Amino acid sequence: MIESKVRREEHPANKAERQPEQKPSKGPAKKKMGRAALIEHRWGLAFVAPPFIGFLIFMAFPIVFAFVASLTKWNGMNNMLDRVVWFENYAKLLTDEKFWKVLGNTVIYMIGIPIGMVLGLVIAVGMNRKIRGIKVLRTLYYVPVVSSLVAVAILWMWVFNYDFGLLNSMIKFFTGQKGINWLGDEFWVKVSMIIFMVWKGLGTSIILYLAGLQSIPRDYYEAATIDGASSWNLFRHITVPLVSPVTFYLLITGLIGGFQVFVEVLVMVPTGGLDYSAATVVFYLYEKAFGSRQMGYGAAMAFLLAILIFIITAINFKAQDKWVKTLD
Repeated sequence: MIESKVRREEHPANKAERQPEQKPSKGPAKKKMGRAALIEHRWGLAFVAPPFIGFLIFMAFPIVFAFVASLTKWNGMNNMLDRVVWFENYAKLLTDEKFWKVLGNTVIYMIGIPIGMVLGLVIAVGMNRKIRGIKVLRTLYYVPVVSSLVAVAILWMWVFNYDFGLLNSMIKFFTGQKGINWLGDEFWVKVSMIIFMVWKGLGTSIILYLAGLQSIPRDYYEAATIDGASSWNLFRHITVPLVSPVTFYLLITGLIGGFQVFVEVLVMVPTGGLDYSAATVVFYLYEKAFGSRQMGYGAAMAFLLAILIFIITAINFKAQDKWVKTLD
């Protein structure tokens, strides 16, 4: 009898009856961070803090400030919030013929982006060889990139000068005819600016394409050559697709930089050209904000330009999967 009682008490069902009810678990308990991990975590925050603070001060704050200023009639001297006009500046901007003209000029200048990329790739292919003096040649091509933009713009002003410029002197020498009014004609001033911008950025395209070419395994070319591929097919089906990440990078940076062209116009054509034919959006923004002291209107233009750049950049990132290839 005693033995059966003991067995009954030891039965699992009876043990379960005696066990107190357990509360449902709230998930895994958080592990306390060790001293070494805590120190590492703090050091990580310390390294992340400077760029984050820099972003807040030099990016986030100016964007918010520009948006607030764009809703006012601020002239830089009065209290910004005294004359709040809400979206009046934006409505005025959309009906401003001069704004649409300078926006068109800015887009036209971007014709130089694909021209620069094509020239950069072709020259990089030619320079991707072990020949004597190639390092000196690469350096010479890159010198304009690291040169002062103002200094080289002044140099090109002399090149394009109507009376005694280098180009017109060459035209007169070979043809005996008077040269072109490069910076004084509505059409040729755009051509002049595109030539200058392509020349200035060509070194960057060459160096980046050269790095991309040197990262392509030689096995790809050897296998295709054995299969009978011509030089053009090698270039078209191997080189161009595998340097597409470089092309994408140059496209994005070129578009962002193209919308912000300013110094080139300010130095070479300080009046904006005949009938504003050379002016860009940033040049017009500068004249309105600091020349006419219409800070609120200039801020609206800057904010609208920032939105435009963001949209175009987002579209390019969305579309990159369709044409950007990698070695993975």
